[in-house]
Amino acid sequence: MATIAVENYLKHALLLAERSPDGLVPMGELATAMEVVPGTATTMVKALADSGLVLHEPRRGLRLTAAGRRVALNVLRKHRLVETFLVNVLEMDWAQVHAEAEQLEHAISDAVLDRLDALLGHPATDPHGDPIPSVEGTLNSAVYATLATCATEISLRVVRVTDQSADFLTFAEAHGLRPGAVAHVVDRNLPAGLVTLRRPRGKPFALSLAAAGRIWVAPNEAG
Repeated sequence: MATIAVENYLKHALLLAERSPDGLVPMGELATAMEVVPGTATTMVKALADSGLVLHEPRRGLRLTAAGRRVALNVLRKHRLVETFLVNVLEMDWAQVHAEAEQLEHAISDAVLDRLDALLGHPATDPHGDPIPSVEGTLNSAVYATLATCATEISLRVVRVTDQSADFLTFAEAHGLRPGAVAHVVDRNLPAGLVTLRRPRGKPFALSLAAAGRIWVAPNEAG
């Protein structure tokens, strides 16, 4: 059984690899994600490589092996299903569940996880819109436009909030920008770094381009 440290490294490596065109995770980015100095990350990556969980390319980074990816997907599945349970069943604040899930993801068994998945109705995404890996080990890696890049003056549906710090989630909640919410971009002022939005029956309000870039959207097929 993988240790908590091993699971955390593999999970963060998976998340970083999903953003990389070739799946290569730079050591510096992994160290930052793990909040450790590069030397500590390198020592752990060498141990993971010795265990067959990653391929280490000195001075470049690492790649998950098939075995490492399976472990990482299982941990990520636990994390996102636990978050969904905490929000949907226990009615906890979506801005507060990440830290709880970080603890519980290492304790829950696969048997309990399967029951939890069934109880929740086999959700495809968690409350933040992050895709939940399937029991078969597949992960939907679809990339959407953001409020910073999407077309203007069309109806949009929020599909994912990628910044899951408590402050940003509280901000998104206050502006009605949870996954499933409908809005449209009225104007995008690049020199000023502002995006103006309108929710149905609401008044226009402005977001910074940086904030808008953390909210993924798709055309609202319902209108």
